[in-house]
Amino acid sequence: MYCSHCGEAIADDANFCAACGTPVRREADTNATMSIDLHGETDGEDVLEDLPTMEQGTGLFVVMRGPLSGSRFMLEKDVTTIGRHPDADLLLDDVTVSRHHAEVRRGDNGLVLADLGSLNGTYVGDHRVEEHPLVMGDQVQVGRFKLLFVSADEASS
Repeated sequence: MYCSHCGEAIADDANFCAACGTPVRREADTNATMSIDLHGETDGEDVLEDLPTMEQGTGLFVVMRGPLSGSRFMLEKDVTTIGRHPDADLLLDDVTVSRHHAEVRRGDNGLVLADLGSLNGTYVGDHRVEEHPLVMGDQVQVGRFKLLFVSADEASS
């Protein structure tokens, strides 16, 4: 099988092209429930509309760009794991994301994003970070994904 985007040979068990990251489409795949657009991007106008009720000290990520664009992920646990590993709380299944890429930890002063030694790094804005206290509006880059952080503390005010 070959990638429909770049023409590179693809392993039989691969979900993404190793060369360009394009999702593999199989004719016999009857379990597919959605089409993923790797270059998709939300316009951001409706991000703060219809927010779920969040407890103080929590927040959520909204996927602004990349696969799953428009999806929302609640950050309610003391530690929320981010990565390509199937057990990750926020599963970002793309070759540009490490298996154990980053995590968000709840601390006394709010939520803190921490890179876990990922190959491609974790960015807030244009800056690569090892640890970063999250604040409303932070744009977090994990591989091809751009995530907007929405704080429960600031969204309710």
